[in-house]
Amino acid sequence: MDCSDISIPVAAMAPHWKPVIDSIPTNKVASGDFDPSQHIQYEPPARVHTMKDLRLPENTGISPVAVSEPFRLFNTEAVHRMRAEVLSQDVWDKCQYSSNLAQCQLRGFAAQYAPFVYDSWKSPVTLGIISKIAGVELVTEMDFEIAHINISVKSEQQKKEEVAAFVEKQAFDEDEGIGGCPWEDDKPIVDWHTDSYPFVCVTMLSDCESMIGGETALRTGSGEIVKVRGPQMGCAVILQGRYIEHQALRALGTTERITMVTSFRPRCPNLPDDTVLTTVRPISNLSELYSQYSEYRLDILEERVRTQLRVLRENKRGGKKVNVKALKDFIREQEVFLAHMNKEMVEEELVTMGSIDDSHLHQASQVDAKAKRKRAE
Repeated sequence: MDCSDISIPVAAMAPHWKPVIDSIPTNKVASGDFDPSQHIQYEPPARVHTMKDLRLPENTGISPVAVSEPFRLFNTEAVHRMRAEVLSQDVWDKCQYSSNLAQCQLRGFAAQYAPFVYDSWKSPVTLGIISKIAGVELVTEMDFEIAHINISVKSEQQKKEEVAAFVEKQAFDEDEGIGGCPWEDDKPIVDWHTDSYPFVCVTMLSDCESMIGGETALRTGSGEIVKVRGPQMGCAVILQGRYIEHQALRALGTTERITMVTSFRPRCPNLPDDTVLTTVRPISNLSELYSQYSEYRLDILEERVRTQLRVLRENKRGGKKVNVKALKDFIREQEVFLAHMNKEMVEEELVTMGSIDDSHLHQASQVDAKAKRKRAE
């Protein structure tokens, strides 16, 4: 079911699906600003997996942390507030995107249409929690990437048919002596990809009590696939997704799976910023994306230049010679930084909206993706 099959209720049209939020009377959904003392219900994750655990090079990325187990982040009231804003008519009408990786996404809406959602991710308390788990101080990537929404919905009939097929396959596998093998999903919600941004926090906005599947699958450095349990409503998972190939697996036994993905980058301007726009360029308002991307990148450059200028002036006052090698190294680093930035800002007429190529995948995975597409033809 693609975006065109999904409806937010309007006067002349009945919805194809019924979000949980619809069963809550409007006057029961609280109002007011985001308040971390009222809306955050943090419980630390049981475990945090490292890059080494996933057999990935330990010097990959900006932190040793790869992915967390699910942890409680927001309470039920906060989730209801978020759903009310995310599923509003303005957001649905003006901020909906789809691509070959994911059929239904909502993007770039938080700053204008979702003040509660926006404030929840800008809160110093939330940022402190995310940074502590990630093992590095983080800030939100940019406003456009606050609360990207992935949506998968189906009818009650589709839900029953999928569960029946799963039970039948499970019984067959047990009869054939292969019971216990992991369920392989040939129709993921979001296919194999690496993220454009260093870290993401994936928060569940759906009721998952009866859900089968819905995990995040990760490809390890040895090529094996491991799965991280999907979070329950109000819970989250933190992933260093820029450097780890992953996919969002289908959820059975439920009529919806709505996840909120907020992206982060390092606060320190001297840490690497490996942000790319490969997976987001074709599903974005390019003017807004490029404006925010260039603004924060130039802010980083400005801070680096000011720091270098301060060193030069202090050395001059102290009667020290200019360290030419160090200065040239600094200049080369900024040349690379600017060249990378220039490469990511592809002219609008050269961007095919909705079409994401395989350049974000590692080489072996690109071969697998091409073979998969060929089989589908």
